[in-house]
Amino acid sequence: MDDAVMTGSREQSVLASSQFDKSSSLCAPQLGLLWQQMLHDACGCNDPLVRGLLATGVRSHADFASALAALLGRKLGDRSVAADALSELVQEGFEADPDIVCAAAADLLAIRERDPACPDFVTPFLFFKGYHAVQTYRVAHWLWRTGRGHLALHLQSRASELFSVDIHPAARLGRRILFDHGTGIVVGETCVIENDVSILQNVTLGGTGKHSGDRHPKVRRGVLIGAGAKVLGNIELGEGAKIGAGSIVLEPVPPFTTVVGNPARKVGTRHVGSMPALNMDQTLPPIDYII
Repeated sequence: MDDAVMTGSREQSVLASSQFDKSSSLCAPQLGLLWQQMLHDACGCNDPLVRGLLATGVRSHADFASALAALLGRKLGDRSVAADALSELVQEGFEADPDIVCAAAADLLAIRERDPACPDFVTPFLFFKGYHAVQTYRVAHWLWRTGRGHLALHLQSRASELFSVDIHPAARLGRRILFDHGTGIVVGETCVIENDVSILQNVTLGGTGKHSGDRHPKVRRGVLIGAGAKVLGNIELGEGAKIGAGSIVLEPVPPFTTVVGNPARKVGTRHVGSMPALNMDQTLPPIDYII
């Protein structure tokens, strides 16, 4: 294998999350490269206790999809639905819709690209509960779409119990999604989160009350939502928008605009062309107006 892949460095790796936008058949070579890198990462630890964990989680599996299916089964299994049965269910979903696996790989690479606390691919795969919650959602969404609503809601419930992340299986999430820290995030039933979005802990994408129908936010590409922000109602966060930590957002946010406060207000100059979700820059722009 190419040394650039084996190093795993952000600067040198030939893998990029955007490579997994392709169809499942076309992203297969990238999945193979990712899996080889993960096997390499898993062989680099000398701690005897962790070696067993890495063997169970990574090295004992044939490929990325089978390792992820086993991981989610172990995490989500309980007395109601056993771990082995859930692993088989997840594998069934992967076989029925291989794009789920490509999306999971894209999410993993996005974490590696954006999170400075992530030293390799194995770390978020095994230990980052935000990643586990999003992949549980992807399986639950497949179940929801195929008419297995109760089982989908069971997975939603288990993810909420285990990961403190509550994503309704009917919500629509794109690829390269980062739930950083992954505690206290709520995503409502009619919410849409497009590609390349980063969301920090304790964020709610919710409704405003007892409205029915389409009632949750639409988060466009490249949006960064800071810790503790609440975005309520069927409103749009425009492409490349930045939502400051702790903000309460009740009105639409234009593209490439920063909002902060309670209620949220536009601040600073528009950052046209910059995608805050990719650089994770949570600082405020120079403030020359407040509207």
